[in-house]
Amino acid sequence: MFDKILIANRGEIACRVIKTARRMGIRTVAVHSEADADALHVSMADEAVAIGPAASAESYLVIDRIVEACRKTGAQAVHPGYGFLSENKAFAEALAAEGIAFIGPGPWAIEAMGDKIASKELAAKAGVSTVPGHIGIIQDADEAVRIAEEIGFPVMIKASAGGGGKGMRVAHTVEEAREGFASAVSEAKSSFGDERVFIEKFITEPRHIEIQVLSDGETCLYLGERECSIQRRHQKVIEEAPSPFLTPEVRQKMGEQAVALAKAVDYKSAGTVEFIVDADRNFYFLEMNTRLQVEHPVTEMITGLDLVEWMIRIAAGEKLDLTQDQVSLNGWSIEARIYAEDPFRNFMPSIGRLVRFIPPEEQAGHVRVDTGVEEGGQISMYYDPMVAKLITHAASREMAIAQMRMALDEFYIRGISHNIPFLASVMSKERFVKGHLTTNFIAEEYPDGFHVADLPPDDPTVLVTVAAVVHRMHMDRDAHISGQHPKHEKKTPEDWVVRLGDTNHPVRIRMRDDGAFLIHVDDEDVVMQTAWRFGQPRFFGRLNDAPVCVQIDREGVGYRLFHAGAQARAVVMTATAAGYAALMPKKAPPDLSRFLLSPMPGLLVRVEVEVGQEVKAGERLAVVEAMKMENVLKAERDGTVKSIAREPGASLAVDEVILEFE
Repeated sequence: MFDKILIANRGEIACRVIKTARRMGIRTVAVHSEADADALHVSMADEAVAIGPAASAESYLVIDRIVEACRKTGAQAVHPGYGFLSENKAFAEALAAEGIAFIGPGPWAIEAMGDKIASKELAAKAGVSTVPGHIGIIQDADEAVRIAEEIGFPVMIKASAGGGGKGMRVAHTVEEAREGFASAVSEAKSSFGDERVFIEKFITEPRHIEIQVLSDGETCLYLGERECSIQRRHQKVIEEAPSPFLTPEVRQKMGEQAVALAKAVDYKSAGTVEFIVDADRNFYFLEMNTRLQVEHPVTEMITGLDLVEWMIRIAAGEKLDLTQDQVSLNGWSIEARIYAEDPFRNFMPSIGRLVRFIPPEEQAGHVRVDTGVEEGGQISMYYDPMVAKLITHAASREMAIAQMRMALDEFYIRGISHNIPFLASVMSKERFVKGHLTTNFIAEEYPDGFHVADLPPDDPTVLVTVAAVVHRMHMDRDAHISGQHPKHEKKTPEDWVVRLGDTNHPVRIRMRDDGAFLIHVDDEDVVMQTAWRFGQPRFFGRLNDAPVCVQIDREGVGYRLFHAGAQARAVVMTATAAGYAALMPKKAPPDLSRFLLSPMPGLLVRVEVEVGQEVKAGERLAVVEAMKMENVLKAERDGTVKSIAREPGASLAVDEVILEFE
């Protein structure tokens, strides 16, 4: 076994590998860019080596610097995590030349499966079902249109070296095929340094289901499947294991084909074979990821296996000590990806400092949090916007969903925008609860984007009750501080009005001898038990014996409450004050329709219009790059460009003016 390994990655996956290595008694080396000097993975590792500037192309993607860090620290092996150099044949070969073990498959398997075109050809030879399409390099937009018309719309344009949803576009028309080809090529070149793209048939009502494989070069196992159909812009958002759609017979067939492909490339390590599955449970090979997947924790939760540990053991020459018959799938596990993005602003990236970061408490076998950040840390514009992965595990899918909804309520993040409200909304959708999933789920359930109205309908009793209890506790404390002890002098009033948003809720609140609160609200009597203390940002309690968690921030004379993805301002006042508050005028927001504002912090790549140019609604105006993704900004109305405020190459803040219309 290795004495010391280097993790050629950052963030949550670097921390994840360090945890397993530490448990195995292996020392670890972290590498970091200038932007990550104070990152969590750096402080967790036994040693750390700086490898360059913030940009990935000058640090995490520079093979020579990783190899030099191994020489400098004496690391005997390298775990690449996912992304960056994890599927880079040249990296594996460079390590081998230095006598350093690569904790992953051999260079040939990486090369064969990393090229989507070559991998489809190999899959077909191995007897694996493949998607109909044009397996060849597309030279230009005209050829892309011609091939798309031959295959039949809709089609998927995909980067050959792609991954993570980058360099992928769906086209339903000739115009979309032209634009999609140009965008896919541009994004593929900037993300992977490889502008080759190909086209295949886009399957309607598809599910994205993948098989986890584990091989020591002799024994090859499949460890069940993961359902990864909840995606946005081809990026997975929620994953689960097993799939609510597969039958045992289909699972076995998919697993056997995945193993056949792994054996065809002499695979050694953990890997994933991805399939697209249609409504009739016909499945087709998509690609093989020759690395650890982001969503690997759900497989670990239902199998009890540590995939990182087995990757390390196999790289060290050990053999698997179990057979396919011994692989059992127990219970249900769900993973939700917490991203630094604003779902109410079309999921635009959010950067900044994590002023507060309090994840749910981990419970062995039930709730797990994989993260690479900590309170006070910085979410940078240079890297992927993932903040954490939240994983739950229970005996049934229904229980795992309930556990996830509670854990999302507990996840307290301040300083940046995040997608927890969106995740809470997805979890509440009847279609999700019933397991009726496709990769079109988000597009179909949120056709006009994500809005406050999409949040799960929440019983206002929860927020009203919490506000009343917290206010009562403050009033009792104030009475003690002023010397007006309720027992001897002034009693705390029992009748109040909780103004939640624009709605008044009369309440009567009393305290029982056992410390529980009796509340009459909206013609209903409820009981709240809690051990909440002043200053705690999360209110844990039992409402009529059902557990609840509400995040609570003091805001002036009121409270900002967060629950089930929604938030509301609550003010507790007398009936007279509540009547006056309802009459207060509201300030109208300023008219910003004449301006094109940057929806996110990022780099202004291109301005595609000139001063004096007339534009039509839907026309491209500018391109902003943030967190490795290009975002095209289009005109929302017809108009004439009056002035251009920023030039290409400028760094933009959120809501910064790019141009103005007359």
